[in-house]
Amino acid sequence: MSSDQVVFGALLRRLRLSKSLTLESLAEASGVSVRGIGDLERGRRSAPQRRTVAALAGGLGLDRAQREELLAAARTGRTPAYSPVGVRVRPSGIDDFVGRDQELARLSEFGAHAASPGGPDDTAGHPVVVALYGPPGTGKTTLALHAAERLAERFPGGRLVVDLRGMDEEPPTSEELMLGLLKALAVPDRDLAKAGAHGRAELYRHALAGRRCLLVLDNARDEAQVRPLLPGTGPGLVLITSRRMLTGLENVHRMPLAQLTEQEATVFLTSLVGTERAAADPKALADVVRRCGHLPLALRVAGNWLSTRTGWTVRHLADRLAEEERRLDALAAGDLTVTAAFDLSYRQLTSGAARLFRRLALVPGPDVSAACAAQLTGQDLFDTEDTLEELVEAGLLGTDRTRYRLHDLLRLYARARLSAEEPAAESGRARRAMYGWLLETAVVAGRWYEPEHGAPPAGRRGMVDLSDAGLARAWLQAEGTHWLAALRAAAAAGEHATVVEVAESLHWFSDQWIFWGHWPEVFATAVLSARALNDPLVEATQLNYHAWALLICEDRPRDSLDRSARALGAAERAGDPGQQAWAHNYAAWAHRLLDEPAEALDHNERAARLFEAAGDLHGSLQSMHSRALILETQGRSVAAIAAYEDVLAWLEKAGDRIEPHAADMTRVGVHGGLGLNHRRLERWDEAVAHWRTAVGICRATGNTAMESRQLTELSEALLGAGRTAEAREALERCLTLGPDADPRRVEHARDRLARLDAQ
Repeated sequence: MSSDQVVFGALLRRLRLSKSLTLESLAEASGVSVRGIGDLERGRRSAPQRRTVAALAGGLGLDRAQREELLAAARTGRTPAYSPVGVRVRPSGIDDFVGRDQELARLSEFGAHAASPGGPDDTAGHPVVVALYGPPGTGKTTLALHAAERLAERFPGGRLVVDLRGMDEEPPTSEELMLGLLKALAVPDRDLAKAGAHGRAELYRHALAGRRCLLVLDNARDEAQVRPLLPGTGPGLVLITSRRMLTGLENVHRMPLAQLTEQEATVFLTSLVGTERAAADPKALADVVRRCGHLPLALRVAGNWLSTRTGWTVRHLADRLAEEERRLDALAAGDLTVTAAFDLSYRQLTSGAARLFRRLALVPGPDVSAACAAQLTGQDLFDTEDTLEELVEAGLLGTDRTRYRLHDLLRLYARARLSAEEPAAESGRARRAMYGWLLETAVVAGRWYEPEHGAPPAGRRGMVDLSDAGLARAWLQAEGTHWLAALRAAAAAGEHATVVEVAESLHWFSDQWIFWGHWPEVFATAVLSARALNDPLVEATQLNYHAWALLICEDRPRDSLDRSARALGAAERAGDPGQQAWAHNYAAWAHRLLDEPAEALDHNERAARLFEAAGDLHGSLQSMHSRALILETQGRSVAAIAAYEDVLAWLEKAGDRIEPHAADMTRVGVHGGLGLNHRRLERWDEAVAHWRTAVGICRATGNTAMESRQLTELSEALLGAGRTAEAREALERCLTLGPDADPRRVEHARDRLARLDAQ
């Protein structure tokens, strides 16, 4: 239970008692259920949404100051915790959840067994797995989340919710999902790299075996997607939601979900439309409940429609739902049919909004920006934003600031409408237009970080603002799932020149987003395209990029050596000294990490000579930096300091001939190296000064991954200097950097702070 929940619950209880109201009287006055109010007061549920708070405030008869106090307490409980993409940590249930008493009682029993080692189910050795299944719209996810929140105290090892996106055209693989879970479980990247793709399953089972964890696998496609994600041992509880029964899974408790009872459905719809409107025509309310089939999702959409059309009566909606042809099509159970509310909302859209809604089914990721959506219809940006907002108001689209999310049930509906209403050739053109724009924009954004490119051409006009490198980085990261899908499609279609161009433009940018997780795939794909183009120089270039990605992103120096050796061979065939130099550079890097200094020095010297012969200033800079690193690895701190200072002097002399981002990255590394070697010599003040410089450069350029590394090193120098308070500040800053930080450094900062607290 979080302190925020306790604060809100205590305040709500104090206000209720000050008004001499019982739970029942406040429930009657506000329209919020007795159980809901009780759970909020006891801190069993997260802070409610604004409409629930407003209803409670109205029922309590609060003045303006008291109302604002209650709203502020609710907001403090809605701060999201960081988690990897696709995984939610500390999930919360739905505030207006009603009913499902029997199912919740069974889930509580399963939770008790799972959390009690040595129980009748022998859960000390095996987790309890429950599959919640049923037709679309029956509230499987809502029930799972609500149960997870109620059972939170039984599972101190954590609660994780994974959206398996089972209804996507290309759902994430079990390997991708497992990687996200491993990151959420704070497994260090070093262990992930060491285990490799084939060893992650064992690492995953080991991570869950010793912790009492509740895992929700939401929206499963089939048994094959779920099976690898089930823990092998440990006192945990797994809740699976799926439209299918998943009969192929063994040792699973299955729980079917049907529609709500009439009473539950009536209470639910009342909580959405408000007690006053519901009480005005109870017969009409009962008709809406009945015509929605008592399905929670249909009731929710109907309630949202009424809440945004305050001039409508409940009878008006009930009469519209009376049209049997529309209602039967929408409310029939089955994966490709939806509720009457979906169909009602869709038919109320303008033709432009309906077309965009259908085509949003073509988007490869879970959400979309207005600029990306515009490519599907050819609208301009502002018209697209208006159309998206129309979809939001119609209840067909969710929004989170500047991005829009289509629920997977609605995605199915949109896909069905697209197939029924548009020729395949048209939808194919729309997808190609979106993919083409994504790749073109990725090239422009990535070139901000490329030597000899930088800013887009002065006359360029685009739908997204790429006027500075920070905006370019933000776009590349927000649209990563989408442009990666476009790149895969281009490779599959044989558009090899495009694949190579995209990879080439993103090479230098990859330093800014090291822990994304897909750079090895990007450059490996480009290697295959280069080979298909029968261009040894291009192949050598992409092999070198792949060597870098294996080396830095996955900590695989041996595999990197293989790629750099192949790059050297291709570069020699092409007769290109520049790529030969880069191949030697990456080989030197790998040998240094493998503690093979003689080989590292040999390759570094060869790289330096070739870079100089080719007139490659950026390469020469890299070889100078590499030499200092090798001296550092050998423990020759005095010589390493001199070498690092030579690099800084060289950078100063080269001036603007070095691309700014390359210069910044090098300065970060050089000042970090100087800090390390001064620390080894116990020159604490010098060490601190250099690391503060490195941290400042990282912060100014937005390189979060590098900043996390420099902050942890700075903290060690500060501790060595006896400046504990400043060291704490550096470590605490590292913990605030978010998902782009080096997870190993974040874990180090957390552990170091814990040790300091224990002293």
